[in-house]
Parts: sequence; C-alpha cells; structure tokens
Amino acid sequence: MAKTDWKAEAKTLKKKLRKLKSQVTDAVSEVAEEVREEVAEVAGKIGVKLKQAKPVSPLAPKDGFPKLPLIKGVEFSAAEAGIKYANRKDVMLIRLAPGTAVAGVFTRSSTRSGCVRDCQEKLAAKVPPGAGAAIIVNSGNSNAFTGKLGDEAVAAVTGGVAAALDLPASRVFSSSTGVIGEPLPHEKITAVLPDLVATLRDDAIEMAAHAMMTTDTFPKGASATIEGEGGPIHIAGIAKGSGMIAPDMATMLVYIFTDAKTTPAALQKMLSRNVDATFNSITVDSDTSTSDTLLLAATGQSAAAPLKGAVAKAFEAALHGVMQDLALQVIRDGEGATKLVEVHVTGAATDADAAKAAFAIANSPLVKTAVAGQDPNWGRIVAAIGKSGAQADRDRLTIRFGDVVVAKNGWRNPAYREEDGAEHFRKDEILIRVDMGLGRASRRVWTCDLTSRYIEINADYRS
Repeated sequence: MAKTDWKAEAKTLKKKLRKLKSQVTDAVSEVAEEVREEVAEVAGKIGVKLKQAKPVSPLAPKDGFPKLPLIKGVEFSAAEAGIKYANRKDVMLIRLAPGTAVAGVFTRSSTRSGCVRDCQEKLAAKVPPGAGAAIIVNSGNSNAFTGKLGDEAVAAVTGGVAAALDLPASRVFSSSTGVIGEPLPHEKITAVLPDLVATLRDDAIEMAAHAMMTTDTFPKGASATIEGEGGPIHIAGIAKGSGMIAPDMATMLVYIFTDAKTTPAALQKMLSRNVDATFNSITVDSDTSTSDTLLLAATGQSAAAPLKGAVAKAFEAALHGVMQDLALQVIRDGEGATKLVEVHVTGAATDADAAKAAFAIANSPLVKTAVAGQDPNWGRIVAAIGKSGAQADRDRLTIRFGDVVVAKNGWRNPAYREEDGAEHFRKDEILIRVDMGLGRASRRVWTCDLTSRYIEINADYRS
C-alpha cells in the first residue's frame, strides 16, 4: 500500500476512534446516573445523607426531552472543555451544510457581548456563494464586558472553527453564556476542537442542548413538520434559559433548524415577525441578558419545493409554534419556578398600553410572590396596572383569575369568593386576565412565580 494510503487510513481510524470515545462517554454517563440512583436508595435505607443533585423544575415536560426530527444538513457534537463546570460537556459545535441560509435576532442591550456583536456583523455581511456555516457555543462564561480580550477570544474561537471545518471565518457564529465580566479561557475551547469535529453527527441535538445549560434544570427542545410541495419540511429547535430573562429581541440562547428551501431575506422576515409574540413576551425576572441570541438556519435539503404561497404560510405558523413552545419551556424552567403564569390584557387603548400593563403585572415581585404563596391578592394586580404608565380607568377595569370574575366596575365583584381565587392559584398553570375597557388592543405575556429558590440560585451563582 502506498505511503499516502496509510496516512489516509490512519486519519480515518483516528476519526472513528474519537467518535467511539464520545459514544462510550455518553454510555458511561447513563450508567453512572443509574448507579447514583441506586446509591441514593441504599443511603436512604441506612440513614446516610447524600449531597442532593440540582432539582429539576416541577414544571418540566413529564416525558423529558422530546424526540426531534433529524434535519438534513445539520450535525452536532459536544465536549468537556472545563470552562467552569467539571465533568460535564460545556461546549457544543453545529455544522451547517453548504448553501444554508441563516437569520438571527439578538439582545439590544448596550452592554451586549462580543459574540453578539460579531454575529450581527457577520449576518449583515455578504455571504460567499454556496458557503456552509457553523455555530459554536460555550456555557459557564458569557464573555461579556471583557473588552478587547473578549473580542480576541471570539476571533480565536471562530477562527479555530473556520480552520477546522474549512469554512470562511465570516460564516462561523459563536455564543457564550454564563458569568459576566470574566475573560473567556478560549484556549480551552480551541483545544477540544479536534474532538468536536471528529464526533459531529446528525442525531446529537439533545447532547448539544445539554452542553449550553447553566442554571437550567432541563434541556429544551421542540419541533414541527409540515407537508410541502414534493415532500415534508421539518423544523427542530433547542433553547437555553432559566434566569436573567426579559428578552429585548429574542431570548437567551436559541437555535432553530429547518430543511426548508428559502432565502436568507425571507427567513429573516419570518423570524422577525414572530419574535415579539413569543420570545419577547416572556419574563422571569425583568432582567435582559447581555448574550441573548436566536439563530435560525435553513439548509434547503428537503425534497419539497421552495417555500411560497400556502406552504410558506403553513411553515411560518409551524415556526411560530416551535418558537412559542421553546419560549414557554424557558419560563417553565425559570429559576426557582413552581407556577407558570399567563397574563392576558385586553381592551387597552393602544398596543403599547397593553404591553405596559401586562409586563407590569408579570414583573411585579408582589404579584409573583402572591402566586408562589397561592394567595389570590388581586389588589396587587390593581397596583401594578396603576404604576404601569398605561392609560387606565378604575371604573372600567375587569379582573379575572381564569374564568372567575374577581373585580369589575371599579369594585370587587359581589359574587367573588376568596376560596374560588385560591383554588385557581393552587394550579400549576395560572391565568390572570385584565380587561382595561378602553379599546381593542391586547397582549399576552408569560412569567413564573418568585420563590426563595430564586434568591439561593442567584446569591451563589459566582461563588
């Protein structure tokens, strides 16, 4: 066999070995989890107290991470870089096939991270014909408020990925999430790039979702499939988010993929049209992150014809559904959350007023703690509306908990019973409805309750 053939064979074997190593690591992790459960059971029987693992949100999907469709032209991998967390995957890589269209929305924070600014610049630039793309994400460090060092870290990471995947640097997008103000040890990320590249596969999206978690208690995924002209069109997305949630564009870190055939401009329009009613309508704590990023990628590898007409409308509706699902999963995983709360304001004079009133209620610590305590204190909702800045008339307000009319015509509803309100507040999902009685504008927003667990998580976050 020629010398060059031996080199090629050795390279192939190394690649297979790295992939096998990743598969073995995943299998060992599953066995370790089973062993931990058995040890905990035995410890309980003999009275030994073990350190408790991070509790999973009681609002988490009961069936765990959903089975998502494979998106042709998208591959995932994850690795342990040791940026902040020990013995867990904290970096993930996504490779997108040549010809993929990419769109994005980002935080409008004036202190946004270097990663965000870099992504914005790259999406605004001209795309090389037929170019592929990649996304690399790390958890544990947000690379925000790190000045020139932060920009150098972004360049080092995206440049390393570009070289490893033979891509233009302008087509490598990065995201970082975690502690603000600490330099990103980018050399730890570039050190694991060989393993990340060697273990890319199309069925590893759940592993990628795990790798970008910080205070999240469960990975988040959602999908949809529609019938196109000539074949099915698939959508699959993953999200990361639990605290510092009051998006001003999209939310936290979200990556959505589809095999639809479309243009970057059309993709961007659909994304921008649907972001306000989904990701921009959730709040955990009224704080907007410096790193919020949502990237939407279309590989164009479905057998279906390019999006147009009724199929395009159906696709956009399905995309909206995936975005809404992911957004609500973020709220279900709000730090310390035990209740999912929908605030629905109707009858406002303007759209802006509807939003002001809805978010004033959703962000009120007094309302959120009342929900946590299952106390139907509707006076706190009245107070939140009054401070919101929205046009309001006491004598036209109507407040409901679900279908229970609590107050109307400027006064407590004579038929309202406190036990009816309390019964509604005992549910896992609570609906607060307010009609302003002034116009036709409305807004729905979603939040969660505020518990002592939120304080514990955030008091210990850096230490």
